[in-house]
Order: sequence, then C-alpha cells, then structure tokens
Amino acid sequence: MSDTVAEVKRHGKHYTPPDLATFLAERVLAHLRSKTIIRVLDPACGDGELLFAIHRVATEQLMQARITLVGYDLDPSAVAVARSRAEALGITVEWHAGDFLQAGRDLADGSFDAVITNPPYVRTQQLGQAAAQTLAADFGLSGRMDLTHPFVVLLPSLLRSDGVVGLLCSNRFLTTKAGANVRTVLHTSLQPVELYDLGDTKLFDAAVLPAIVVALNRPPSPAAECIFTSAYEDAQAAPAGEFGLYKALVARCDSVVVHQGRTIVVKSGTLTLSAAPSDPWRLSHEAGDDWLRRMAAATWRTFGDVAKIRVGIKSTADAVFISDAWDEIRHRPEDGLLLPLITHDNVTPWRISDRLATRVLYTYDLTKDRRTLVDMTQFPRTMSYLETHAERLKGRQYVIDAGRKWYEIWVPQKPSLWSAPKIVFPDISVNARFALDQSGAIVNGDCYWISLDDIGDERVAYLMLAVANSTLGLRFYDEVCGNKLYSGRRRWMTQYVSKLPLPDPGTVASQELVQATRNLVTSASEPGAEELSLVDRLVEAAFAEPVLTSGSLC
Repeated sequence: MSDTVAEVKRHGKHYTPPDLATFLAERVLAHLRSKTIIRVLDPACGDGELLFAIHRVATEQLMQARITLVGYDLDPSAVAVARSRAEALGITVEWHAGDFLQAGRDLADGSFDAVITNPPYVRTQQLGQAAAQTLAADFGLSGRMDLTHPFVVLLPSLLRSDGVVGLLCSNRFLTTKAGANVRTVLHTSLQPVELYDLGDTKLFDAAVLPAIVVALNRPPSPAAECIFTSAYEDAQAAPAGEFGLYKALVARCDSVVVHQGRTIVVKSGTLTLSAAPSDPWRLSHEAGDDWLRRMAAATWRTFGDVAKIRVGIKSTADAVFISDAWDEIRHRPEDGLLLPLITHDNVTPWRISDRLATRVLYTYDLTKDRRTLVDMTQFPRTMSYLETHAERLKGRQYVIDAGRKWYEIWVPQKPSLWSAPKIVFPDISVNARFALDQSGAIVNGDCYWISLDDIGDERVAYLMLAVANSTLGLRFYDEVCGNKLYSGRRRWMTQYVSKLPLPDPGTVASQELVQATRNLVTSASEPGAEELSLVDRLVEAAFAEPVLTSGSLC
C-alpha cells in the first residue's frame, strides 16, 4: 500500500489480512446455515477481502445458498482494486464508491442477511471537531467517538430479523468510556453471540488492538449467552496441545498456543454485560468470578470512594512548555516559573526517582486552588520566550475560546495541591507503578495523581499503595478492567483505578500492612524480594479478614 502513516490515521485504512478475514467469515456464516438466499454487505469494503472471504468459505463448506455480495467504500481507488481482484477471482460483487454513512440511510430496512465489516477507526482528533459534532448529531452519538460508531449505529436497520453482524473493530469499545456508543447498540438493538478480544496477537496491522463481535439482529435478552474469548501474549506461559490460534479461539476452553513464534494465552468464558452501557464489559470466567465474589465481600471501600483521581497537566504544546534543557534556551524564562515535573520515566513502584531533570514552565499562582496566572509583568524573560512561540500558541484557538490567555497551558489542575504529598502513577505501564511523592513536583499528563489532602489520612494512602502495587491488585485489574495494549502494557486510567479495592483499615492485618508499606517507602535502600513478598502476604491477609462495621482506623 502507498498510504502514508498520516493518511492511515486520518482515514482509518487498515485492510483485513486474509486469515483473519476467513475467521470472521466462518463465524458469520455459522449463523446462516439455514438460509437459501444470503445477501451480504460490507459498508467499508476496502480492497474487498472480507467479501471474498465470505465467498471462499461458502464455497469450501459447500453451502448451497445463493450469495449476493455488496461492497461500499469512500475511496474510489480502493473500490477499483477490489473490482479488479473480483474479476480475477471470477466473483460477482455489486460495488459502490461513495460515503456509506450517507448512502446507508437511504437503503430499505432489512436489506441484508449479513453485514461483515472492518469499518475505519478514526478518532475525534483526526476527524476534526466539526465533523465529529455533525456525526454525533446525525447518528445520536455522545461523548468521545471514532468513525466506527456511526457505522455500528446503522447496522440494526440494515439487517433482516435475525440477520448477522460480523464486526472487526478496536477492542477499546469493551472497556473504555469512549466505547459506550457501541455498547449501547449491543445493549439495545443487537444480541451479541460471539466475542473475541484478540489483544496483542498482532493478527491485524494497526495501532489499535482488535476485537471481533458476532451479533444477531434481535431484541437482546439478558439470559442469552455470548461466548467471550480473549487472546494475549505471555512469554512466560508454557504452550500445551496442538491447537493453532484460530482453532483455539473457538475451542471453548483455556489454552496456550504458539502463533508466529509468540506464546499466546487463550482464555474462554462468557460475556458479562454491564448494568449500563457506560460501564465496561468483562469476560466471565469461573475461577475469576469466584475470586471476585470473595473480593467483593472483603472490600471496605474502593479507590474512587476515598479519593479523587486526577490526570496530570496538559499543555497541548509540550515542546514550548516542557524541557530538560532550559539552560540551552536563548530566551530562558525566570527560574521561579520553571518547576520540577514528574513524568512516567520518574515513577517506580513505591517511590519517585530522586532526580527530576525535566521542568515545566508553569505560570500559575501555587497558593490558589483555582487557575490563577501570576503577574506576568514580573517575568519579562518568560514573556519574551513565549512571544518567540506566539504563532504556535495562538493557533490553539480552543484555549482562547475558553477565555484563557494565549500563552496558558490547557489543564493546570489545582495549583495549591502540588505541594501536598501525593500518589503518582503512569497512565501506561506493564505492571503497577504507584509511588508516593513528597517533593511538591508537578505531575505531567502521562501520569495520574491522588492528593493525600483529598484522602484525609496517610494510612489509607499507604493501603492504596500496597494494594495497587501488589500481586492481588494486578489480578483484580486484569479480572475487572483488562485494558491491555501491545506487549502486555496496561492502561491505568481513572475509570479503572477507581475500582481497585481497599481492605478494612481497622483490622490488625491492615495496620500491619500500613506499617510495612511505610517502612518500604521511607527506606533509603531499594525494596528487596523479601520485603515485596511480605507486602503481598499482608495484602492477602488484609482481604481475608472480615470487614468491620465501623471501618475505623485505630
């Protein structure tokens, strides 16, 4: 393909590889066995691979149904490639070059028996605010969105009763707030019957991690079962059995397979729908469900119950405001506005690294709760420096529209809280890295933070550190949240961290855990295996004790 990286991001062009297309086609056709005439649509057909896969699988499985294939794509050149491929393969397809989000609304209801599609994944940042607002209004979308969402909204009206959807999309819809638009359709208009979180298997050449949803066009029933299988790399797992990955996905049992030299853990269960579309979905697994029930009974509060979790500052012009080489800058701002900045590189479990080389140009009054600029007439060198970047900074129209000065950062947070002790953790990391910071440094937007002033008691803060950094905490995250990126990296976002459990702080085990964590955090030496093992044991013990009715600290 000749598309540049920028074009791919802008238009969401990630064509489906043949093996994955075949798997999706097999899952769709498995629910159409009784049909004698099957009309199949791909509303974002690209080079036609998914439609060709439908034809290929139907032919190989000797299906007697007469199949009609229809493909749409916004890109005329892609349609031309698809048409050429179809002619070479001797496959008849009805091709359309145009915007399906417009054309689809003019099609008669119930026009298709199946829709198989890999719609473009383009986020709001690439769509542009105006286009995103128009799509939201036209298709009844809310919150953060990507271009997949309006395609999904159209699906129920296009399908006949009990028609089948085979959707390949980002697995973000399972666990993020932004996925609520897709979850809403699957909560209200379609019945999911098969779900595959393909994780970091690299079956798909895209920055996003893929998932497959197979759903029927019928009113959803809470009693209906949806198979849910996840597949993620784990280099430490031991492969067993002769399954290939695609067979393992449908085997309905847990397995460990090798795929293209990588060890993949496949976990099989059923889908647990959330009570509301705004909440994440998760894989229900017998062993995990039993453990979660025990954890729920032993939980005193959650992180979200006891503290406000904030993201770090957002400058939206990091090259201007953030640097580790201010001394080399000609128009160097005054020292009083160059403050130490904690980034993800500085955060280790338990502690912040001593040396904070990066500093941020922070022009706010640190004694104020609300965003209040310092008197910039007292900092002429800073204003001279900012003027050298005026064109870029004034280009951030949203800053000006919000009533800010053109030289402000976008999210300064609560300036007065920076000086208080705080728990800091990176947005993305393989394992938990929750640290206590007492330096008064500012936290960058690649991290989150919790002020001890909000918690109100440092002993609860020590319990939070212990649980988050423990083996138990990591298991809880994977069972309840499970939002992983490539190479096992986890997302530690507010909506996930807020769910982490806390044991009753009034129990003996919790008090011992507080002391062990305090010792570990304040020690001058790096924690050893014995100390970490002790914290793990005490976390387990704290959740094993019954919750006291008062939940008091004593």
